[in-house]
Amino acid sequence: MRRLVLVSAGLLSVLVAQGAEMDLNSQAFRPGGMIPAKYTCDGADISPPLTLPDPPAGTKSFALIMDDPDAPVGTWVHWVIWNIPATTRALEENIPKTASLPNGARQGTNDFKRIGYGGPCPPSGTHRYFFKLYALDTTLNLPPETTKSVLEDTMRGHILVQADLIGKYTR
Repeated sequence: MRRLVLVSAGLLSVLVAQGAEMDLNSQAFRPGGMIPAKYTCDGADISPPLTLPDPPAGTKSFALIMDDPDAPVGTWVHWVIWNIPATTRALEENIPKTASLPNGARQGTNDFKRIGYGGPCPPSGTHRYFFKLYALDTTLNLPPETTKSVLEDTMRGHILVQADLIGKYTR
């Protein structure tokens, strides 16, 4: 009987973890809304402010990927950042474009071949930009030149929950 209770409790904890949810928001644009030019190559090309959620139990860090699935050459990566402390509740506007940040977070290489954020800069038309936040059960030991694919491979098996925010931009 005790074994059945332990197995049932373990199964319940797995189901709760699978049902965990997070919301990612920005003060600069609403979900599905237009990203202001200030955060694009037509403006200052600075990162928008993001509000991070309370993470689920066991979260050691966050990682964030921003990409554009509507790019004519395939999905275009605009931002790769990881080891954001689990206690972080906001990414302020204009995160420095450096490999290491004061809070211990690290930034990788985007498809512009630069470290840090590269704002929307579509050739024409309306594009969607996906900000994907991952709560991880670990921190990651990755070099600054890390790309989206390397980050995704390294996160595999460590993602507790994911939150998405979609913004749009038109040129």
